[in-house]
Amino acid sequence: MPNPLIPTCADLAGDEVLDRYDDMVNPPGLTNHWATAQVDHDVLAVRSLNVPPVSQGDSISAQLYLDGRLARSFGQPVHTRWRPDRVERRTEIDGWQIETVTVCPPAEPGVSVHLHVRNTGPQRTLRLGVWLTSTVTRSPEPWRAAEPPQAVNRTSRSGARVLGSDQRAWAVQELVLPEGARLLDGGPRVVEAEVQVPAGGEVTWGYVHAIAAEQTDAVAAADRMVAGLSHAAADSERTWDASIAALFDPQDEEFSGALPVLDTSNEALRRLYWWGAVGVLWFRRDNPASVLGRTYDTLMPRYWQTTTFIWDYSLSSQVHALLDPAVMRRQIAHWVGLDIDSHFGTEWLTGGPVGYWYSVNHYAMTRLVRDYIAYTGDIDFLDEELTTPDGATRPLREHVRSWARAWHRIRSSSGLADYGEIDNLLECVSTYVHEVASLNAANVWCMRTAARIAELDGDAEEAAQLRTEADELAELVKELYIPGAGFFHARQPDGTLLPTRHCYDFATVGTTIADDLDEQVRAEMVDFFTRELQTPSWMRALSPLDADAGYSLRADHQWNGAYPAWPADAARSVIELGRPDVVAHWLPGLARTANQGPPGQAHFVEEAAEPVNGGARKTPPQFPYLIDWSCSSAGSWVELVVSGLFGLHVDPSGEVSATPRLADVDPDAVLRGLRVGGVSYDVDASGVSRS
Repeated sequence: MPNPLIPTCADLAGDEVLDRYDDMVNPPGLTNHWATAQVDHDVLAVRSLNVPPVSQGDSISAQLYLDGRLARSFGQPVHTRWRPDRVERRTEIDGWQIETVTVCPPAEPGVSVHLHVRNTGPQRTLRLGVWLTSTVTRSPEPWRAAEPPQAVNRTSRSGARVLGSDQRAWAVQELVLPEGARLLDGGPRVVEAEVQVPAGGEVTWGYVHAIAAEQTDAVAAADRMVAGLSHAAADSERTWDASIAALFDPQDEEFSGALPVLDTSNEALRRLYWWGAVGVLWFRRDNPASVLGRTYDTLMPRYWQTTTFIWDYSLSSQVHALLDPAVMRRQIAHWVGLDIDSHFGTEWLTGGPVGYWYSVNHYAMTRLVRDYIAYTGDIDFLDEELTTPDGATRPLREHVRSWARAWHRIRSSSGLADYGEIDNLLECVSTYVHEVASLNAANVWCMRTAARIAELDGDAEEAAQLRTEADELAELVKELYIPGAGFFHARQPDGTLLPTRHCYDFATVGTTIADDLDEQVRAEMVDFFTRELQTPSWMRALSPLDADAGYSLRADHQWNGAYPAWPADAARSVIELGRPDVVAHWLPGLARTANQGPPGQAHFVEEAAEPVNGGARKTPPQFPYLIDWSCSSAGSWVELVVSGLFGLHVDPSGEVSATPRLADVDPDAVLRGLRVGGVSYDVDASGVSRS
């Protein structure tokens, strides 16, 4: 019997999204944890097929032709629905009802589309074809740019199959014909065939696209996908359902840990919890080309295909610590061995650094270590000797203390750390620079975390010194607060104070130093949030009243939307500031946004784009938005449930406690099988008990 507390692909299916020509639509992605792809705006086309180190780049292929005409040119909308295992699309053109199911078949380096056409008119000839692009390559360089590599290919055609190559890699594409179809003459760009279809009759076609470094491997994969076309969706569903069930099963060896099972009658709470959990699973990469072994990517399917950002990974820190701690431990150690003061992440084809410095890195690394040792009980990890790029070798605990005090190196005359320019922070808010409240409050939290670890080591003097310094810094952070306003200044190098109505201050201050704020400030902050940032089904990252709201349309950090972790982290902040009731009433709207697949890199607020069945619409990838379809910080939604609403606290010593805030959500809700240090606990409205 299926367990109703464990979701399946069918349970997680999104709502249909109507995709008209050039709508504000970000088409859904697909993955089998090796290959990734994205459907495009017609009923058949796919794009961004990548199997690192082999890449098709960001090109579109298999655009549908109908009766010799590009299908999109008919102007008919496409109805699109995502599930973890597939994407379903449908449209009707000139009396032809066309439905497709697109999957990345399990363990295959490619994508396949099963296409079903029904004739609603009289008996007639169906002429159907695909416009093909081959841009495959295997780059000898690390993938250190947002877009994956692609190259000009030479192509050749044999029947309905097209072979493309740049001599470094190979692509095989094939239009799979129905019985009785006649292949038409043509070049390698458009492959067409025709077949007679009686009135009310139905025919089945297919399309496969495989890529590989060797021609024989690409051909063999295409052959397998053609042969398995009729059952590819069922195979994908079975594989995905098994992986989803493994998320919550500590006995299943697919992961090195497991998440607790949520038992609740609150549909919104359950939906958001599942959204976060499966959103992290979505980014798992089991690619044999990875020098790091299993990894978790950050964006998909269009940008930064082999990169893990430290910041984004840390926003799902609790999930990684519970679900796959062995991978988390290896990832932390790897990052310590690189220069976190000069890059924002690493790419796993070489393990090398990517990008420039993100100012959040020391806070992110401290959070990762703290959650790892707390949830696993692997306190010995703190003794492990790790070497930084400058050749300094020391135990991990000393690295943690170094990160906690790293802000000293950039401390200004005010006593606060200056976190630099726009690219070091939010990238699209020009006034959110230099001495910001968020990361200075995070420094307070980092020093208190390092103090607790020092205390467990028996170093009472170091612990006391860190706590004293943290208390002093908290007072300086509070000087940035604007009395009565609910938000903070950002101090510039010349001493100028710029008001910044950004959610990152609200979320980070509230989740790191809420207890340092007096009751009036906490109330004013929540009032600011509900007045200027919160919307029915999402939130604004920046208030539209902010003087910098006109600077950018990047919806992850601006007035027109928010990055996917910001609503979850803002909700935790609201709870810590004393208003869990506000979050309880917000949950149904937020849950409506979990209706288009895993959380996008940004969703629009309601004023910026029409919602999808009441859920905040995913922001599209084109300029000026530049937003990918999904983002790995989905785990922040699990943390909202576990640490926010259930109020779970796990000390670095492994001591487990809880201050639940479930009264307005579901007083009977239970987290079952939460594993900390090898011990299983249940958490409910009364607190924590061993299970």
